[in-house]
Amino acid sequence: MVDFGPEQGLSDFEAGGVAGCIEDLKRAKTPLRAKRCRLWMGTNESTDTMDMLVKLYNLDDDWQFMADQKNRGIMIRKPVGPEKHLIIQWVSETFGTAWAAETDAALGNRPWSCFAAVKDKAFVGFACYNATALGFFGPIGVAPSHRGNGTGKALLLACLLDMKLKGYGYAVVGAAKDADFFNKAVGAEEIPDSTPGFYGGRVKGPKLDG
Repeated sequence: MVDFGPEQGLSDFEAGGVAGCIEDLKRAKTPLRAKRCRLWMGTNESTDTMDMLVKLYNLDDDWQFMADQKNRGIMIRKPVGPEKHLIIQWVSETFGTAWAAETDAALGNRPWSCFAAVKDKAFVGFACYNATALGFFGPIGVAPSHRGNGTGKALLLACLLDMKLKGYGYAVVGAAKDADFFNKAVGAEEIPDSTPGFYGGRVKGPKLDG
């Protein structure tokens, strides 16, 4: 699960509408997005989220993104002990209780499987893995005021490279809302017949639940 855009809770197609999808097709974006645009326009409904597969062994062991974010005044790191409840609370207030619960689960792992983006001693983004299922990446989110700085991709790479160092060969992006982002960032590929996938049978709370 991912949130980088202002239309939280809506698919990227619902946010852009038919006109946006037509414009995407005119600009010849990636084949993956073109396929999903045509599907959305044909049904006039949002596409279901799907799982995606990342080949970790194809990722370069390049952590330059940490320095790039530092140059922007943003630190990508794992939270420390006294910050545990602070980041869970921030995720809950910013993205909802479901993602906060997954963050709590990731912080229950040893070592922690969660990274945070910190600027001026405040959280501006987060990403987790092994939160709901082993080998699964997500959730991930960046505060609206700090998008457009490459922080989301940096958090994604931090988690995936951490998984690679632990011996994982693959990672699954669970219920990916923005397939185009993951495809371009790390070469993620759609997993056929993965809708509704692992999250399909979960019990959902009130609307404040992500």
